[in-house]
This record gives sequence, structure tokens and C-alpha cells, in this order.
Amino acid sequence: MSFMLIQTPDPLTLRDALPNFSKTTHIFLPINDCINPSMAEGGSHWSLLVVSVVDGVAFHYDSLNPANKDRAITTSKKLSILLGKELQFMDLQDSPQQENGSDCGVFVCVQMKHLLMRKLLSANNREKINMSMGGKNIDAAHGRKDMLKVIEGFRKEGERRRSRSSSPHKHASLRSPPRVD
Repeated sequence: MSFMLIQTPDPLTLRDALPNFSKTTHIFLPINDCINPSMAEGGSHWSLLVVSVVDGVAFHYDSLNPANKDRAITTSKKLSILLGKELQFMDLQDSPQQENGSDCGVFVCVQMKHLLMRKLLSANNREKINMSMGGKNIDAAHGRKDMLKVIEGFRKEGERRRSRSSSPHKHASLRSPPRVD
């Protein structure tokens, strides 16, 4: 979504292609530094933009700060137009920093999980939440293992569902993925 926002001169033209945000409280947007719209696999760095629609604030978390700051600012401005609401951009300088050139995607996933599970979903609606990641250490190896567990859980759930469904192809193995006709 952030790539579409950045590449589109008028973000309002994307309304039909995007979800209705009228009842949305927060939006989590991974930001990529790809600048070539014809190269979907382009870019070399990811960061995270979390937009609190209710508070009108866009928080940017970059593990190689300030690598994606300009892309995040542009995304925030375009999202502001799309939402019809002014957004204050906050580049959080205390974001945990990666120690190599390959952990940015893991950092985005771990930060997303932490902000959602430990901050937003654990608070009541009357308290203000500190969205800082300052002091949070991210262990990329542990983050990768957690992601593999999630993927394995989805794989097992898919197997379980396929084994309970009545497939029109009775000869198909229950353990094989569904096939396209």
C-alpha cells in the first residue's frame, strides 16, 4: 500500500482499491525504499510506519535511521490526503538499530508484533500509549525463529482444514496442497 501511495500523484484515485478506513484506529505500513515501479522486487531496506488515525500521528520506526525517512514522510503525506485528516509525522530516533544489512525485514515484523500486542491491544481506551521503542532490544535470530513458528502453525492449520473438507477430487492426497484446475 505504501508503494502505491508513493507512486500515485493523487492518492484519492486509490480509494476504490484500498480498504475503507472510516472505522480504522491504526494502520501498520511497511515502507520499502524501492523507487522503480516496474521492479516489484526492488528496494533494499524496510522500515515501519504506524499511523494512529484517532490521534492523527504517523510514527516511523527505522532500524537504519534515517534511511527511509523521506519515503515515510511522503507516505504519511499521501495517507493524510486519503484519510482527509492531517497527520503529524514523528520519526522515532530511539528505534532499535540493526547491526547488519539484512535484518530490516525481521525488525519490521518484530516491531509490528510488539507495538500491536504489547502496546495497542494491552491498553484500555482511556489511557495514552507511549509508542516509543526506546530500550527495546530486538534479537533478529529469535525473531526469525518466531516467524518460522507462525508459518509452521499456518501450514499445520491448512493441513487440518484440508483433511476435514470434502474435496471434489477424492483421489487427491489429503496432505497435498489444493490444486488449480
